[in-house]
Amino acid sequence: MHSVTLRGSGRTIQVGKLLCLGKNYPDHAKEMNEEVPSAPVVFLKPSTALIPDGGEVIVPSLTHELHHEVELVILIGREGRNVPIERAIEYILGYGVGLDMTMRDVQREAKRHGEPWTVSKGFDTSAPVSQFAPREEIPDPHALGISLKVNGAVRQQSNTRNMIYRIDRTIAYLSGIFTLEAGDLIFTGTPEGVGPVVSGDALEAHITSVGTLNVRIG
Repeated sequence: MHSVTLRGSGRTIQVGKLLCLGKNYPDHAKEMNEEVPSAPVVFLKPSTALIPDGGEVIVPSLTHELHHEVELVILIGREGRNVPIERAIEYILGYGVGLDMTMRDVQREAKRHGEPWTVSKGFDTSAPVSQFAPREEIPDPHALGISLKVNGAVRQQSNTRNMIYRIDRTIAYLSGIFTLEAGDLIFTGTPEGVGPVVSGDALEAHITSVGTLNVRIG
């Protein structure tokens, strides 16, 4: 799966790069025993990490501690470089529900040695995403309930208003480093409540007005 769909349009969009924010909710930074960042923390996933709604997350043999992280995902609709913050929303095609599956033990070791997070974050099936709601259907992306259930029990529950770096600022910041292209995805960070999952678990991620994403841990 290297493409996503825009709800109600029949459009399939080829995905380019996956740009992801870390520690973009203050309570998540606290639960990870880390300081709230003074600038966006950015990492990337390859498009091969994508799986669709109803898919299966395959647990790599490298990990004994796979964690869930529910996120609002932005679908970029046009090319942009050095996008002004006041025009950033114009570059959004839609919003989706995503999961940033993380090999926490592998990430912890990488942090300890000052190494990149790529292996812990970018493995195959680490980026489940839902269909995308058109931008016009989401008048305020900073007022959306965001939650995750594991086997029917609520694990994460917050609101996108709690983001440290709002979407317009995030797009302006990222476009000053990477040229944004149609089909790029931006994972905007996860709220507090992250935790482990194991084989057989059923995950249900939901964002108000955007949609629901269901995956199973293989």
